[in-house]
Amino acid sequence: MAQPSSPISARLRWSLFTVLCIAGVFNAMDRPIIAILKPDMMADFGWSDSDFGDLAAVTQFSAAFAFLFTGWLVDRLGVNRSMQVGATAWSLAAVAHGWALSTAQVVAARVGLGVTEAVQTPLTIKTVASLFPPDKRSFAFGFATMLAGAGTIAMPFVIPALALAVGWRGALVAGGIGGFLSLLAWMWLARGVAQLRERTLADSPDPGGESARYGAILANRATWAIVGAKALSDMTWWFINFWLADYYRKEFGLTTLELAVPLAIAFAGSGLGALLAGWVSTRLLERGHSPNRVRKGVMLASALLVAPLPLVLELNAFWPVACMIGVVMAGHQGFSLSLFSTITDVVPNAKVGRVTAFGAFMGNMGGVAISLITGRVLDAGFGFVPLFIFAASSYLVALAWFQWLLPVIRRPEEEATDLLA
Repeated sequence: MAQPSSPISARLRWSLFTVLCIAGVFNAMDRPIIAILKPDMMADFGWSDSDFGDLAAVTQFSAAFAFLFTGWLVDRLGVNRSMQVGATAWSLAAVAHGWALSTAQVVAARVGLGVTEAVQTPLTIKTVASLFPPDKRSFAFGFATMLAGAGTIAMPFVIPALALAVGWRGALVAGGIGGFLSLLAWMWLARGVAQLRERTLADSPDPGGESARYGAILANRATWAIVGAKALSDMTWWFINFWLADYYRKEFGLTTLELAVPLAIAFAGSGLGALLAGWVSTRLLERGHSPNRVRKGVMLASALLVAPLPLVLELNAFWPVACMIGVVMAGHQGFSLSLFSTITDVVPNAKVGRVTAFGAFMGNMGGVAISLITGRVLDAGFGFVPLFIFAASSYLVALAWFQWLLPVIRRPEEEATDLLA
């Protein structure tokens, strides 16, 4: 349901949210580390492309099933305690990579990190729903993605130097240390902020009843519209995250150090696309346009940005390819931002964590599938052609699915209709 503006100051609200976003950068730091330092890890353990794809799939699979629990956890504990538990757990899991000396130990560390990282997504969405009024949430999501993109842009420049100094294990440990520092900053700022503890399952009048169960959520068409679109679009997102560096190596012969600039362009596009989509959405909503028109209009524009992706295979020049990938990443983030914003439009605050987590579960299962498929497609010698063709069409298919199951997005009136009751 619609939430009133938070009585806390705008400065404190944005400070808290910025710290949460910085913690998210450290939470996700392992992904660019694994992608960029793939040759080092493969040399250490003698892995093939299929082995690396399997490792990516194991991480995704662990995170996917963890989402089925972490959404409930965030709704149960509230924002503040979920941040404390989540940041502690994922930072410890990142530090555990420092002792991974065999493939089995790497797999165990990746499973632990996948499980604990799954707190971040429902936590971020619930924080936005708790701290920001409805028409401001799209910009908050855009800001979060831009900050995450800025962190990811820095990674190709920082990670090689970090790995040279302390190895790939040490680079992952550094991410864990950053997570702990972010947690300390959060705990200092969050003292006494009641909005971060409100609307939890523990405080609801029926903590063990209908509101605490997934049944009503899974029975609703809005849930399946969101999670189906999330699964289809996230397949492309995870494909690019895990395999873009490998594509640049194979097609253009780039070294690890030379990957920094093209990867920075890609993730700059990601961050700027999210910020632009969030700003446009917020302005249109403030001018009186309906959430239905705004969300789906941004989703369509974003899907059309991704559609030309296979053209990169026809380009022999490196810089046009790098810029086009940046546009594709911008398209993904505009699409994803609209999906997350829709959750805060149609889902009551007490259920935001679980609906978000279920969507993330489906997105990660899409990531599992694409990781397994990509490794085998490349080992079979088919190259990136079929993968890019699928990626180009996935967002339009996702939007068609979304429109079919949720033809009209309506915000329920305060204390009135609950779309997921």
